[in-house]
Amino acid sequence: MRVYAGKDIGQRRQVNQDYVYASVESVGNLPNLFVVADGMGGHNAGDYASSCAVQELVDTIKKNADYNPVKIIRYGMESANLKVLDEAGKSEERKGMGTTMVVATIIGNYVYVANVGDSRLYVIHQGIHQITKDHSLVQEMVRMGELREEEARDHPDKNIITRALGVARSLDVDFFDLEIGPDTMILMCSDGLSNMVTNEEIADLLERPGNVKEKGKALIRLANANGGKDNIAVVLIEPFTKEVEK
Repeated sequence: MRVYAGKDIGQRRQVNQDYVYASVESVGNLPNLFVVADGMGGHNAGDYASSCAVQELVDTIKKNADYNPVKIIRYGMESANLKVLDEAGKSEERKGMGTTMVVATIIGNYVYVANVGDSRLYVIHQGIHQITKDHSLVQEMVRMGELREEEARDHPDKNIITRALGVARSLDVDFFDLEIGPDTMILMCSDGLSNMVTNEEIADLLERPGNVKEKGKALIRLANANGGKDNIAVVLIEPFTKEVEK
């Protein structure tokens, strides 16, 4: 398995509120774990929300005795949600903070995915396929037929998300599982990449020669070259190789 995990502050922001986590080693009863979180909140609250949530997720997964990956991830995300909510109540500066989160683990030929918010997971194999569904106002409008996909890309309300960790004590998580095969790549990212780089540009770049580190860094460079309006987080995975790159 080859993995690249990286993030960049972008061209416009003063603080990096994105957080990435990548472990090819076991985390509790999961054989590996990959996470992208995109924090929100004033001052440094978004930065704290994303890091706090991912750390709580990882700590909870390490302690979980279950072997069902969906149950393990669900419980971890629910615990992370409560942690962010409780921390937000301790400080006026952190009031209202929250974070998106997309989580994945690869077990055999299957990838198990969970997401809340608009951070995404793509599978790249014979084209690019977005697996997660954005929990955002604009994407809800697209799904309801009120807006065309091409109109959504530059919509002024594009950054309004409809689900996040840290908003309420109950958490609605979407889960996906899919079979993957050789020559498959998995891309997890914050909207700082997906808002700046089209799916076609992502697929074109990832199909070029190069290793995952080179390709991951090239995605970040392209997002910055296209404007870099937000923080950029990327986790890029080639599941069926032996070498690990960090």
